Parts: sequence; structure tokens; C-alpha cells
Amino acid sequence: MTITARRPDPVAFAPYGAFVDPPAAFGERAVFSQWLKPVAGRSQQGHVNRVPCSALPLKVDRVECHPHAAQLFVPMGEVTRYLVIVMPSNAAGDPDPGRAEAFLVPGSQGVVYAPGVWHTGISVLDADASFAVFMWRGGDDDDVFVSVPDFEVVANDVAAEDVSLVEAPHG
Repeated sequence: MTITARRPDPVAFAPYGAFVDPPAAFGERAVFSQWLKPVAGRSQQGHVNRVPCSALPLKVDRVECHPHAAQLFVPMGEVTRYLVIVMPSNAAGDPDPGRAEAFLVPGSQGVVYAPGVWHTGISVLDADASFAVFMWRGGDDDDVFVSVPDFEVVANDVAAEDVSLVEAPHG
């Protein structure tokens, strides 16, 4: 099975979480704290992940979820684009890779996964990169990892070109 990554689509992604955009103007705030509400029995955790560069096509054979808390990823300076791969649960609560969706996200956007959403680890393209990660943790069952039948993620030329045109910082 092959999944084609597409540009970030907030409506299509809404069942899984949200993309986090920077403010449109100076002095404005992009608020995403609704995703970081306290979770009973857990404490707020923040850390930085270092992620090695991946290449397309990308083979997927494992997914994860965090049943109790949302998980927020904020790209740090060197991220140009990365893959977000999600899937719904089937009737038994297991991941449903046959309904997986993939998004090719520019490094100027963050992503937050809703609690219980099946997803892959972040896959960066173009260069190794770092992400600040925030979530509530505190139990042995905070992270659930499951093997899935292999599938491949590719990007069509239009999505890849759109996302690779990341505006340079203004100085």
C-alpha cells in the first residue's frame, strides 16, 4: 500500500489534532494552550527531540499513540519540512493503516496530536532536525507502540514543491 502525502489541510487533520501556525502579524499570539490542559495524575513535560533525516519514499511499519494526553511538536530552526502520518482507530481501538493519511508540513508550522491518535514518529526531510515536544506524562501507559503491516509514504511533485518553498527569516 502507498499513501501520498499532501499539503497540510487543517480540516482533514481536525479529527487527529491541529497544525500550529505562527501569528499572522507582529504583536499577535498564536494560542494553542487548549491542547495542554492538565491531565489528572500526570505532570507537564517538555523536552527536545533530535530527529535524523529521512528520505522519500518512507517505509512505515510501526505507529504510536498517547492515550491520556495531547502531544505538541514545535519545529526548531533547521527544520525545512517534515512528514506527519496519522490514522484512525478501528472498532477494536487498534490502528487502521488502511485509512492512514500523510501530510508534508513546512518547518514554519507545528503539529499537535489529540489524545489517543495513532501516528508515526516525526520524519524530517532534507536534514537532521530538532523539535520541542510538550505533553502530560506520568504513567507506564503514556506511550503505546504497535507494529502495523508495512506501507509506504510518497509525495507528489506539487505537494513537495509547495512545502519546500519555505520563506527565509527576515533579518
